[in-house]
Amino acid sequence: MRHPLARHPHEDRPLRIGMLAPIAWRVPPRHYGPWERVVSLLTEGLVAAGADVTLYATQDALTSARLSAVVPAPYEETPGMDVKVWEGLHLAHAFGDAARVDVLHNHADFLPLMFASLVTTPTITTIHGFSGAAILPAYTAYADRLAFVSISDADRSPALPYVATVYHGIDLGEFTYRAAPDDPPYLAFLGRLHPDKGAADAIRVACAAGLPLKLAGIIHDRAYFDREIEPQLGGDITYLGSVGPPERDRLLGGAAALLHLIHFDEPFGLSVLEAMACGTPVIAYGRGSMRELIDDGVSGFVVPDEAAAVIAVHALDGLDRAAVRARAETFSVARMVDGYLRVYRQLILGRVSS
Repeated sequence: MRHPLARHPHEDRPLRIGMLAPIAWRVPPRHYGPWERVVSLLTEGLVAAGADVTLYATQDALTSARLSAVVPAPYEETPGMDVKVWEGLHLAHAFGDAARVDVLHNHADFLPLMFASLVTTPTITTIHGFSGAAILPAYTAYADRLAFVSISDADRSPALPYVATVYHGIDLGEFTYRAAPDDPPYLAFLGRLHPDKGAADAIRVACAAGLPLKLAGIIHDRAYFDREIEPQLGGDITYLGSVGPPERDRLLGGAAALLHLIHFDEPFGLSVLEAMACGTPVIAYGRGSMRELIDDGVSGFVVPDEAAAVIAVHALDGLDRAAVRARAETFSVARMVDGYLRVYRQLILGRVSS
């Protein structure tokens, strides 16, 4: 269905949107690549809504939008590629084309802000998360000229103005609802193998709860993996590697719960919604956005520590997996598309305020 906000507010034509993707992974990602996944879902949703979208990504991107690309392949998938050179060429290409779009939507972190300040095309930046306080000056330097969107209320910096919070959406059709987990039951972990994500915590909780654990994700910290994860593998603890969409669906759908025992303030957490879309509840530490995603006691449990996580595992039978799926359905692609179209319209009309 055509969205009424997908047309230009002053002219009788579709809204022209430039979607600036990062170039670390393909759009959509083959396995890992959360920012690229969101870019893909939003791009396809905007096209379906009737917008005229140009995607600036790598040349191997798959999209129904107009693809405009100078970068041959993602740098995380291309050993030896000079990241600075290709990021520079990517940004110069996109902003050199800025005059032909009504809005340029940046998903590529802070470097594009410098380019955006040099063009007249309205630019919106989705801040997918802060890698640390050291990058804040790159945002605050342009806060009076550019518009920022947060992906959760928890991820907002008090140093920045925001025009909106727009939650990520997921393609519910990619996830199979399961009224019951596999028998015998197991627990799942899906995320980067890094101390921030709590894979070692998940192993300890699964062992204490007496259930097998299946882990999946890229190894983001080799020393952590070698020290905390690999010695525990075997028997009831299995590492599946990085998984693509079909394997992800099977892993999450068959699990009794997803363990998301994070040690940082998670900006969003796509895997949390993906698990819930399968009807699988989530047990998470209450960091970052978790309380915005998880309806505690309905779609999972928000817990303070490992002991409480073990107790939560034993309380899973009291949850209705249909209610878990229903919670995930509130985070649809359509909702995300609607949220961004409203921001684009406000930006064009000059009605943006923090």
